Amino acid sequence: MTESATLRLDNHAWAREPEEVLEGLAVEPLQGLDANEVIRRQDVFGHNELAAPSKRPIWSILVAQFRGVVTLLLVAATVLAFLFSDFAEGIAIIVVIVINSSIGFITELRAVRSMENLRQLVRIDCVVVRDGVIGSVAAAELVPGDIVLFEAGDLVPADIRVIEAAKLEADESTLTGESLPVRKTRDALARETPLLDRNNIVFSGTSVTRGSGRGVVVGTGAETEFGRIFHHVATAKAKQTPLEERLDALGVWLAWIVIGIAVLLAIVGIAKGREILLAVEVAIALSVAAVPEGLAIVATIALARGMWRLAKRNALITRLSAVETLGAVSVILTDKTGTLTENRMAVTTILLDNCDVDVAGGEAPGDATFFCDEHTIAAPHADTLDDLLRAATFCSNASLQVTEDGQTVAVGDPTELALLVAASGRGIWRHALLADSPEVHEEPFDPDDKRMATVHEQPAGVLVAVKGAPETLIPGCVAVRQEAGDGRLDTEQCQRWLARAERLARKGLRTIAVAEKTAGTPADPFADLTLLGVFGLEDPAREGVDHAIHLCQEAGINVVMVTGDHAATARNIATTIGAVQEGAAPQTFVSGDNLDQLLDENRDDEILRARVFSRVSPEQKLKLISRFQDRGHIVAMTGDGVNDAPALKKADIGVAMGIRGTAVAKEAAAMVLQDDDLNTIVVAVAHGRAIFQNIRKFVVYLLSCNVSEVLIVSLATLSGAPLPLLPLQILFLNLVTDVFPALALGVGEGSPILMQRRPRPATEPILTRALWFGIGLHGFLMACVVLSAMAISVFGLGYAMPQAVTVTFCTLAFAQMWHVFNMRDDMKRVFTNEIVKNYWIWGALLLCLVLVLAAVYVPLLRDVLALTAPDWRGWALIVMASLVPLLTGPVVRLVTDRDRPGVGSSVRN
Repeated sequence: MTESATLRLDNHAWAREPEEVLEGLAVEPLQGLDANEVIRRQDVFGHNELAAPSKRPIWSILVAQFRGVVTLLLVAATVLAFLFSDFAEGIAIIVVIVINSSIGFITELRAVRSMENLRQLVRIDCVVVRDGVIGSVAAAELVPGDIVLFEAGDLVPADIRVIEAAKLEADESTLTGESLPVRKTRDALARETPLLDRNNIVFSGTSVTRGSGRGVVVGTGAETEFGRIFHHVATAKAKQTPLEERLDALGVWLAWIVIGIAVLLAIVGIAKGREILLAVEVAIALSVAAVPEGLAIVATIALARGMWRLAKRNALITRLSAVETLGAVSVILTDKTGTLTENRMAVTTILLDNCDVDVAGGEAPGDATFFCDEHTIAAPHADTLDDLLRAATFCSNASLQVTEDGQTVAVGDPTELALLVAASGRGIWRHALLADSPEVHEEPFDPDDKRMATVHEQPAGVLVAVKGAPETLIPGCVAVRQEAGDGRLDTEQCQRWLARAERLARKGLRTIAVAEKTAGTPADPFADLTLLGVFGLEDPAREGVDHAIHLCQEAGINVVMVTGDHAATARNIATTIGAVQEGAAPQTFVSGDNLDQLLDENRDDEILRARVFSRVSPEQKLKLISRFQDRGHIVAMTGDGVNDAPALKKADIGVAMGIRGTAVAKEAAAMVLQDDDLNTIVVAVAHGRAIFQNIRKFVVYLLSCNVSEVLIVSLATLSGAPLPLLPLQILFLNLVTDVFPALALGVGEGSPILMQRRPRPATEPILTRALWFGIGLHGFLMACVVLSAMAISVFGLGYAMPQAVTVTFCTLAFAQMWHVFNMRDDMKRVFTNEIVKNYWIWGALLLCLVLVLAAVYVPLLRDVLALTAPDWRGWALIVMASLVPLLTGPVVRLVTDRDRPGVGSSVRN
């Protein structure tokens, strides 16, 4: 390596002129590094990435299993057993501790590793110049000396010395805490300039908020300023989601109640003559069985599994809490371009002064053909057309090149690329134009003015090329390009041009006006312009987007288009895809100007009824989100640009476009669509609803089973009857019938009818009053059935107590197993529901059946649990009694579903 091997940011790159930095790094700004040099520098400097957060050690997850209330209670039971010389009981409880901890360890390990592996799906790309070609590479592949191009919306991938800047500003709050953007220049600074004032460096981890620029990488990975800070900061502990926190709180609350009941039962049992050890062990066993220790773990598993499923469906979730929020989304504020449409821009129409030009074959470089009045375009219209195409090619940040082997290399905004593709049909290429007329200055695109300009040096002076929205650009022009030369653009002519552009927009085309001027000095690039023409670009509606909107409407979700495009274009697309009906009321469509008035006058009802907002600014998007949220809506907001970042953060679910979205937008979003498709949002909402419902099913099932166990022992103790379940039997049932079916419920696919119901309120608790009533009713029915089976076995079949306890044990085991089918969403669907179709459920039930039969027929296990093998009469009683809770399940649901929130009423009702 040369001197470049030692030149780093700490070698005062900010104090050197750009040319000196480039020379030291042995790189040409227009050529970049070649492939071999990149490989050599990667060997020296390594990859441009920080050390990944260390995985949570296995021993840490294992130790955590022995810190819970359940384990402490079991240890207490073990100590008591040994103190009373009941060694078989003590050893059995130790086995229970090992099994219980193993189940918790395995499930938590899978959840933790799933979350850690999801981080590997996140990738940041950047635009670089290598071998003279502009292309996109992974930020991790950057090396010192790489030439990087950046513009508003990009995350800065490394520490970069600015060598070109056009109104370049960066948000450095992640590094300095200062919220105001910092203006960046190429000028060298004094060597003693402090970090916060080095405005010729863009730092890794910050974001470009305005303008564009080009720079050379001077620091990567741990050698960046962000890397040095990262090295000294310990990895923060992962924060629980609101759902996990609520489940933890529920578990603690239930634990205290159950322990209190258990202590009371122990006291009552001893008072009624029960042995002290047996009474205490029953109380401990009940506490262990009834405390829902695994609530948060199952929630984590369900959320992590949901994230993986969504990632496979092109929805990358960046925050775990977003998974639970998805199910409550009631409004989707969506952009038009790329989400509702293909984002496959192609020029189809061009408006010249006295000619409407039709464009065929504008999808591939060099293929475009231009027709005027159904004839191939010819002079003088061809000359005007070429002037227009040249100006549009100049005024661009995109790059379009065709390699020697015929491969197309296209980098940049789809709209700008479509203009370059059209120009290539007339043999006009940007790299060739820039070779003769280099760009010396750029006025970046301003989302408020909706226009941009580039300034180019030419032998005769300066050329200024401008493009933007017709309604913004055309009124600022003073002349128009005509066949005989430039003519004056008066008010009448201006209105004619605006009307022509409006007609294109009504056809659903995106319109862009282009103008230019030549001057000695570009004092004001947007003054005294000559209008060249207007492009009409087609972006067809996405296939299947109409179906997605129909699904949203069925699910009670309002899809609202919020776009910066022309009102007529937005109206056409919205009607085409079914977002609004033909002949919809005028109030359905609101322009940016009218929106300001509605906002100022607080006419929220009109705002919430609208379905299409056009020419909307970033500030208006924020206000729209607030108005919907103030009315109790959970808002999902799509966006792709740097100006969308505030709205993406403010929305309940910010959704960034993975293909065309800027890095800043992706960083601000809670979900990234890797295919930019509205259908993916619908899929994500369906998964979100299913995940929350699965967690709710798991909690209802687990608690109703636990309530049945508490009631069985409590009623028997209070009535002075013999103990229907022994301590080890309770612990065994807790391990078998509670754990495996409950886990299977937590990872189910979900019911399709969930997307035919209204969204649940975001503030709705996991367990509503109706669900608590259902839990108590299910538990009471199971307890009554089990105690009745015990009574029948004693008084009807003449069984001794060991045999009667076996009937009680098996009846409760099978009743809890069949009870899992009562958790289906639609009680009318007995055989075609999400529970029956869940193969995890069948696996869990098969495992439970094997374990219960083993408890009865395997001699060693049978002796430890104090069970006996029932005869055919006992099995007949067990089967018939255990089916009663399943058969009465629909009746319980009928009683509790009248006001059962969360499942929601049908939208069509």
